[in-house]
Amino acid sequence: MIEDLKKDARERMAKCVHSFQTDMKKLRTGRAHPSLIEHLKVDYYGSEVPLQQVASIAVEDGRTLVISPWEKAVVQAIEKAIFKSDLGLTPMTAGTVIRIPMPPLTEERRREITKVLKADAENARVAVRNVRRDVMNDVKEMLKEKLISQDDEHRAEGDIQKLTDKHIAEIEQLLSAKEKEVMQV
Repeated sequence: MIEDLKKDARERMAKCVHSFQTDMKKLRTGRAHPSLIEHLKVDYYGSEVPLQQVASIAVEDGRTLVISPWEKAVVQAIEKAIFKSDLGLTPMTAGTVIRIPMPPLTEERRREITKVLKADAENARVAVRNVRRDVMNDVKEMLKEKLISQDDEHRAEGDIQKLTDKHIAEIEQLLSAKEKEVMQV
């Protein structure tokens, strides 16, 4: 029973870390990377679909993304989605190919991105702690119902705390690496 709780906690905490990693990919660091825009929703024949489902996204050089739509009719919809996004990017269309040059980041914009990163990291840490709280409550319920002993409860709480510390340290490591990347000129 306790092992099942620990396994569940491990999986849920890993999902919190993975979610944080996914959020970090969407932040601009000055280099062109397809993950910056692939999540954008494009109006495709009346339904909203991710950009990566209607076009291929490639990196032309270190600072330019190239979008090649599979249908010419989608070009305007893709441009519109890029303009609507809060990424501050300006697409340039040449026929059916859309190029997006990445402007260099200013010091002020780098600091804003770092603030957003720290807020996302805090949200991820809170999510991990919420998982810990839920599992600890389950362990306490098991103790109340006499399903486990006090020794088992203390051992389980220690293991869950170690798991929590491990995942929070992983979030911190990801945050510091991304901060270095963002602040690098």
